Amino acid sequence: MDIQLAKTFLEIMSAGSFQEAAKRLHVTQTTVTARVKSLEELLDCRLFIRNRAGATLTQEGERFVEHAKNLVFTWQRAKLELSKPSEIAPALVVGVENSLWNPLLVETINQLHSEQYLEKQNIVFDARIEEESLLIKQLDQGLLDAVLVHKPHYRSNFVVELLMEEKLIHVQSTKEPKPNLFIDWGEEFKTQYDAVLPHPRQQGFKTNLGPLALRVMLGQGGNGYFRTRVVQKYLDNGELEIVRAAPEFSYPVYLLYSEQAASSALSRFIEVLKQQSKRLDFWAV
Repeated sequence: MDIQLAKTFLEIMSAGSFQEAAKRLHVTQTTVTARVKSLEELLDCRLFIRNRAGATLTQEGERFVEHAKNLVFTWQRAKLELSKPSEIAPALVVGVENSLWNPLLVETINQLHSEQYLEKQNIVFDARIEEESLLIKQLDQGLLDAVLVHKPHYRSNFVVELLMEEKLIHVQSTKEPKPNLFIDWGEEFKTQYDAVLPHPRQQGFKTNLGPLALRVMLGQGGNGYFRTRVVQKYLDNGELEIVRAAPEFSYPVYLLYSEQAASSALSRFIEVLKQQSKRLDFWAV
């Protein structure tokens, strides 16, 4: 069977309509319809009920879901494994957004190394720091075992877990409240920011690296939005203060992975990751 048929089936189920699935797959709606027709002919059953609201699974379609996910995952992992030299050690491949590699991923890797888990299991840990959209695409393709992102992406083949709750709060130096610092915390933050704050994002200083902006503010003064856990100790010692009446923004962290990618290495990584996420002290460094 053409693997594209199973991929298209899963995309329709996730998107809820043939039209939206076509957009995600970058093909025409006619192509999507033709693929579904071919798949239904191969399986000799109807998979979707189409109406004005979109497309819903039939009973046969619901029964085919797990088979489709297994087909797609097996194919993608086979392509990945066959592209590697056989003598290379197995890899645990994890992707994270830029703002999450330090300290969460760093401390997780440090613990795995300190207990010599990776060495004992002969596993190469491969960490990818990428934009959210690319991470989700690679996870969907089976090229990543897990990702850490700030926005949940619900797909038929994803397990989505809320790892931790976080806030972005507006703080300023108690010595010098200017200049305005804008830290790019991602698309979700920028959308919320633009919706509730009157001043534009392009201010006195702009960066997508929170620790850099924090050092600038502590050294020269200024104000900006930072993670609560990171600035808490500076609020406690009086170097920083919360800007009164400023809105706060939600900044949760989600762990996404595929059930089909289950392995002892992934299970141990998730276990250690959750342990580190519950620690508060290192976030305030």
